[in-house]
Amino acid sequence: MSTRYAVILSGGSGMRLWPLSRSLRPKQLLCLNGDRSLLQQTAERLLKLVAPSNLFTVTHQDHKFEVKGQLSELSANLVEGVLSEPVARNTLPAIAWAVHEISKRDPDAIIGVFPSDHAIENEDVFLEAWQSAESAAEEGYLTLIGLAPTEPATGYGYIQPGAKLDLITASQAHAVSRFVEKPDQKNAQKFVANGYLWNGGMFVFQASIFMEMLRMHQPEMFNAFEVMGSNDLSAIYQSLESLSMDYGIVEKAENVAVVPVAMGWSDLGSWDSIYQHQSKDDDKNLTHGNVLSIDTKDSLIWATDGLVATLGVSNLAVIQTADATLICDRSRSEDIKQLVTKLQQTHPHLTETHLTVHRPWGTYTVLEEGPNFKIKCITVNPGAKLSMQMHNHRSEHWVVVSGRAKITNGERELILEENESTYIPKTHHHRLENTETVPLQIIEVQCGDYVGEDDIVRFEDTYGRRITQ
Repeated sequence: MSTRYAVILSGGSGMRLWPLSRSLRPKQLLCLNGDRSLLQQTAERLLKLVAPSNLFTVTHQDHKFEVKGQLSELSANLVEGVLSEPVARNTLPAIAWAVHEISKRDPDAIIGVFPSDHAIENEDVFLEAWQSAESAAEEGYLTLIGLAPTEPATGYGYIQPGAKLDLITASQAHAVSRFVEKPDQKNAQKFVANGYLWNGGMFVFQASIFMEMLRMHQPEMFNAFEVMGSNDLSAIYQSLESLSMDYGIVEKAENVAVVPVAMGWSDLGSWDSIYQHQSKDDDKNLTHGNVLSIDTKDSLIWATDGLVATLGVSNLAVIQTADATLICDRSRSEDIKQLVTKLQQTHPHLTETHLTVHRPWGTYTVLEEGPNFKIKCITVNPGAKLSMQMHNHRSEHWVVVSGRAKITNGERELILEENESTYIPKTHHHRLENTETVPLQIIEVQCGDYVGEDDIVRFEDTYGRRITQ
């Protein structure tokens, strides 16, 4: 049998899970149903069948460092397989890039492609379906894993399975009769009654067969990746059409199969979906964090900061973060995208990032901000350091709260212990570093006529971020 590879697609924003999910910290990077993020759960699931060195993850460049950090907690070998797209171009370019990289190593590889933001209750059944799909892929089929519907949902595409394929190797694969886009409620009920399957965006195929399909159906994209080695990645991506795998390849291909499976799948795409797929208390409430409820029923109450108290309410979703609170009828949680669209016009920062922002070196939390000042709590991971940089519009005052800081301030290099401080004038080159084995925490006070995050001139960076000098 050919060597097995897997590709995780870690794009998307999950805006229906606002205010917890935001564009710079999307759904797949959150812990929504346990102690691991959805991305980590996906990787752990795939590592049961694939070697860490054969697992690739495609993400957006804004999420690259967090994705690498989360995957490194599972295996250091996973970090090298992270591919970061300069711009989002839907699923087909992401898959094409990963397959192109794998095919250079092994053109006969059998590749499974899986989203990073889904939950699967019965992993053994999933693994069996994956292997069954590989059997069909070995015989030249582009094979999907089709999900047995649990309801007539209108938010998914549907697959009509045809006759079971007569393959050399035992497989549960069927020919695909047709694909149907997201239907209305009446048609969804008809599809479920007639044995249609949900399309969960899971594909299994041979690398060489996929690349030939790409050459045949999307020649411009095929040619773009063929010359990638001698061209700038950003320029290549700017030239690509935004296409889904389904539109661009699957619905045009001839040898397409599907393996039906019932494995307790959920895309956790809304707060109501999270409510449905987790255990509740006696009043059918799902709570997370510091919550006090009296005479409250059938509700989801999620607190990440502070206390949420409810009295005499039912069927609500209440989500509280440090800087935003959502309260809605739980049955309307699918419509939160409308709210986010409005917020992007009126309060765009609340859809992009949290008060606590993750960086490759650690995190910072905005404690207070005004027209000419900003106060942050900065945590630097052991062995990590910020870039060598300067600011044109602000000065900074650093106070060490815990740990030991190595600081470059202009021409000086100094070591600060707890309760010691330094002042950094604007235009001074400076750098903060943690050489110890425990986290470093400082309070930073910024003062100036502009305190935006884009007032950074970067001269040197350990993490490969853009140098601006």
